[in-house]
Amino acid sequence: MTKRRIRFFNTTGPCNPEDHYMLPPEERLVGAQLDRYIGDKLYWVLHAPRQTGKTTFLQSWMREINAVHEGADGTEPIACYVSVEGCQGVSEPERAIPAICASIREYAAQFNMPVPQVDDVPPLSMLNNILSNWAKLVAPKPLVVLFDETDVLTGEALISFLRQLRSGFASRGVGTFPVSIALVGMRDLKDYITAAKGGVVPNPGSPFNIKEDSAVLTNFQKDDIAKLFAQRTTETGQQITAEALDYVYNQSRGQPWIVGSLFKRAILRILDRESTEMVTLDHIQEARKQIIEARETHLDALAYRLEDPQIRSVMEPLLTGEPNPRLAAGEPFRLCLDLGLVTIENGVPVVANPIYREVIARQITYSTQLAIPAPEWKWAKPDGTLDMDALLKEFQGFWQSNSEVWEQSSDYPEAFPHLLLMAFLQRVTNGSGRIEREYAAGRGRMDLAVEYQGSWNIIEIKLLRQGKRFENLMAEGIRQTLGYRDSFSPALRSRNGAPVGCYLIIFDRRAEKPAWGERLKWIEGDDVTVVGC
Repeated sequence: MTKRRIRFFNTTGPCNPEDHYMLPPEERLVGAQLDRYIGDKLYWVLHAPRQTGKTTFLQSWMREINAVHEGADGTEPIACYVSVEGCQGVSEPERAIPAICASIREYAAQFNMPVPQVDDVPPLSMLNNILSNWAKLVAPKPLVVLFDETDVLTGEALISFLRQLRSGFASRGVGTFPVSIALVGMRDLKDYITAAKGGVVPNPGSPFNIKEDSAVLTNFQKDDIAKLFAQRTTETGQQITAEALDYVYNQSRGQPWIVGSLFKRAILRILDRESTEMVTLDHIQEARKQIIEARETHLDALAYRLEDPQIRSVMEPLLTGEPNPRLAAGEPFRLCLDLGLVTIENGVPVVANPIYREVIARQITYSTQLAIPAPEWKWAKPDGTLDMDALLKEFQGFWQSNSEVWEQSSDYPEAFPHLLLMAFLQRVTNGSGRIEREYAAGRGRMDLAVEYQGSWNIIEIKLLRQGKRFENLMAEGIRQTLGYRDSFSPALRSRNGAPVGCYLIIFDRRAEKPAWGERLKWIEGDDVTVVGC
C-alpha cells in the first residue's frame, strides 16, 4: 500500500503547490498589472525583502504564461525566468555581462525553451545581442524575460546591464527584442542605481527611464496565515488554536519565511509530520525559541547586515527610543525598509517584527554577553522564579565596575546602557527563560519583558540627559511602565498566578555626573521599583 504523501511548510527556495503548503504569491502583489505589462509591451520592477516569495511568484507566473497562453496560432507569449545572482560582487562589465548571457542560456535549457546564441561581440553590446537573438528564435511568439536578483549587480556592470536593455527597448517586439522585462530584487531600481553611482540620485534620462511601474510583494495578512494552516488541516485533520495563530502573526507580522518556519518547526521538530495533535501556543513559542537559537540562514543573513554602518545608524535610535526627526529621511532608513528590517507602525519607525528585534538584540550583545562572568550570586527564589531585585542590584554593581571601560569599545555608544543590560539579563536567563523586547524611535524608552519559570517582570529603560531632572524623568517613566504593564499581552502573563513585576531603570548619561553613591538609587514604590544607574 502506497504511503500517503504529505506536503510541508517550505522555508528553502521557491515553493510549488505539489510539495508545499502555499498561497498564490500574486495575491500579495501591490502596484502590478501583469497582463498589461505583456499586452502593452512594458518593462517593470518588482522589489521585496528576502524570502517573501519573489522567486516563487516569478516561476509560477512563468509557468502560467507558458501553459495558459498557448494560442491556436502559436503566437501567444513565451516567458523565461533568469537569475543573475551569480554576478554578485562583480562590478566589471567585461566579466558580468558574459556571465549574465551564460545564465540566460542555462535557464532557457533548464526550462526546456529555445536556447539563444550570442555572437562574437564585445560585452558592452553582448546582452543586447543575445536578447535580440532569443526574440528571433522564439518568434512568432513574443518573448517575456523575468530577471531575478538584479540588485546584486553593482557599479559599471549594473549601468551596462540597464543601458543595453534600454537600447533594445525602442525596437522591442516579436522577433526583435523582448516585449516585456521584469527586474526583480530586494530594492527598487532607483535605489540601486543610486548606490551604483556612489550615492548620486539618477536623473530622468539615466540609465533606465523606460520603467513603467515599481511593484511590491507584501507580507501575509492575519487571515492569510489562517488560510495557510487550513491547507494542512484539510489534508491531515490537524488543527491549531486561535491563540497560537495570533502569536504567529504577532511574532512574524506576516513575514512569510518566519510564518513558514514557525509552522514547520512546530510540526516537524516538536510534534511529528504525520501528527494530528492540536498545535498550541506552547508549540509555537518553543518553535520561536528554536528558530532564534538555531540562527537559521535567513536570520544569520539578517545579523550579518548589522555590520553595515548604515544599518547601525538606524538601529541605534530605535534601540534608545530617542527622537530623531531625520531618521526616516535618509538613504540608510530606505535601505533598512527595502531589506525588511524596519517598518512604519502607527507613524513610528520600528523593527519589522518581534523575532527580528530578538535577533538584532542578541547579535549586537553577543560578544558582551560572553564577556560577562557566569553568575555566582543567588538570583533565584526558593520557588525557582527569578529574584529580579537581586539580579538588578547585582547589575548596579556590575555597571559601576565595568561601564566606563566597556563603553569605549562599543559600536553603539548611545545605546550602550540598553545593550549591556540586555546582555546581562540574557546571561542569566539563557536556556531557562526569555526576553521580549519593544523598541522604536521616538518613544523615549525601551521596554523589556523577562520571563523565567513562568513568571514575568517588565523593565522600562530611560536615559537621564543633560538639563533633565531625575525626579521628572522618574515620574514620566513610572507612568510609562504602568502603561506597558496594563497593555501586556494576556498570552504572556504569568501562569503561576504571580503578579507581573515592574521596574524602571534610569541611566545617568549627563556629561557631568554625580558620584556613584548618588547615582546608584533603589526606590521601591507601590507598583514600580526605580533603579538608578
